Amino acid sequence: MQALFIVLSVIVSVLLIIVVLVQKSKGGGLSSSFAGSNQIMGVRRTTDFIEKTTWTLAGIVCVLAILSAFVQPTTSTEDNLVGTKAVEQTQQAAAPVK
Repeated sequence: MQALFIVLSVIVSVLLIIVVLVQKSKGGGLSSSFAGSNQIMGVRRTTDFIEKTTWTLAGIVCVLAILSAFVQPTTSTEDNLVGTKAVEQTQQAAAPVK
């Protein structure tokens, strides 16, 4: 499950990068190429679409980050205690006998 969230996060992040790079800093971006002709989507509708896509992808990245934190495997206190006892036993066994 954790691998699924990682893969989805990478895909959504790459899409977000592409959408942000398509935009222009002053709002021109992709809509500036439609300024000269009347295409299927008008200038303002293209800018709105890109802005909504950016916010949607950013929200998805945030949700995936939160979900991946919940799915991440954790070690229990008992496992830590068992590991500590094993280390102590190894150190005692390695210590020279007086």
